[in-house]
Amino acid sequence: MIFAERRQLVLAATAAALVAGAVGFVAGAYRDAPTEDRGGRAVLYWYDPMVPSQHFDKPGKSPFMDMQLVPRYAGEGESEAGVRIDPARVENLGLRTAIAKVGTLDTGFTAAGAIDFNERDAIVIQARAAGFVQRVYSRAPGDVVGAGAPLADLLVPEWGGAQTEFLAARRTGDAALTRAARQRMTLIGMPAGAIAAVERTGRPQNVLTVTTPAGGLIKTLGVRAGMSIAAGQTLAEINGLGTVWLNAAIPEALGSRVRPGQPANASLAAYPGERFPGRISAVLPAVEGDSRTLTARIELINRGGRLRPGMFAQVALGGMSRPALLVPEEAVIRTGTRTIVMLAQPGGRYQPAEVQIGATSKGQTEVIAGLGDGERVVASGQFLLDSETTLAGAQVRSLGAAKPVAPATARPTYQAEGSITAIDARSVTISHGPIPAIKWPAMQMRFLSPPATARAFKRGDRVSFSFDQPPEGPTIRRISKLNGR
Repeated sequence: MIFAERRQLVLAATAAALVAGAVGFVAGAYRDAPTEDRGGRAVLYWYDPMVPSQHFDKPGKSPFMDMQLVPRYAGEGESEAGVRIDPARVENLGLRTAIAKVGTLDTGFTAAGAIDFNERDAIVIQARAAGFVQRVYSRAPGDVVGAGAPLADLLVPEWGGAQTEFLAARRTGDAALTRAARQRMTLIGMPAGAIAAVERTGRPQNVLTVTTPAGGLIKTLGVRAGMSIAAGQTLAEINGLGTVWLNAAIPEALGSRVRPGQPANASLAAYPGERFPGRISAVLPAVEGDSRTLTARIELINRGGRLRPGMFAQVALGGMSRPALLVPEEAVIRTGTRTIVMLAQPGGRYQPAEVQIGATSKGQTEVIAGLGDGERVVASGQFLLDSETTLAGAQVRSLGAAKPVAPATARPTYQAEGSITAIDARSVTISHGPIPAIKWPAMQMRFLSPPATARAFKRGDRVSFSFDQPPEGPTIRRISKLNGR
């Protein structure tokens, strides 16, 4: 018993000595590390700016990079918004700033598309009665034919019998019987031209030549010599080539910028330097699931058949310019849950600010809320600053904390109708009616206009248009033909 008690006392004393030694070592270690700088500021820890999540209790060289550890001071980032970055480090990081200012946002953009047939010009030729194909003219799918081109000769026995009855009734001199026989030929599907030929020649026209009612490309041809055909059977499909469709793929995010009637200009690799003007005839309601794009259908005039279905094209869609608060596109940080910019404040301080953005065009992004006119934002190196502010726990300025943006005064626009009397690449002269809003009488006036106007309109066109009055003179902002003329 005495031996066991002595053993327990020895073990307890040894454990107490070990604990005391450990406490003394830790206290000595923290005593050795300076807790204040020469200016009296308390040091919380040291860290490597390249690995800010790792903290150290004493200064020295970073185990990750060949550089000295940097101190983090108590209260840093608490008394003022954001964090302060040493000017020397700012210069090393190559930070570049820009001022948010009100400017003009051009909402025009380009999209890719492909030429396709204008399905509104499609023609289907069908057999009006059962019969046999006696002859097929030298045609094949893909041929371009003119209006009235022959396709096939058909023998229709039912028409032959009706024609014989009509001629026999006409020889009797009975007008009522003749009218009934003629009506029967119409009801069984004989074309008016064939009936007129029977009346003129007095002989049955047993063979009918099927011709194309309009010119275009033969898409399908379903007749062969010797075959029998049924009533209603499709003999051929022809698509006109006077106009074509350009189906442009519009990114879903830009869907609000396109609308029917909007002007467009297409360029094709086959015709470098040439532009083909047109207008959006429809914006299809469905979105492509794979590409997340809308389809804008643009109708183009196909002079000389130069625009061939299947060709690829780039289409420029002009948008209305409008005033907006703009910052460089690269200044915007999208985190997935919100959008922020890094504000550059006096004294070398930087603070993240949440913003609501709108459209982006030509390297400029519209800021709808969260930023004021004249505030300076970081346009290069902002991701390093974002990491620094996150590490320091800097508070993000909310949308409502920004100073309000002075509303940009939009220039009023006026509506009018008239006839084009002269037009060139830079202006259009219109003879218009009275405009009561600005007390203009009916007169002839020259308006500034974009170059696309001269390509889409001509002298004598009746138009409806809107315009404003900038310092350089009355300028057309929208123009369209009246009643398609």
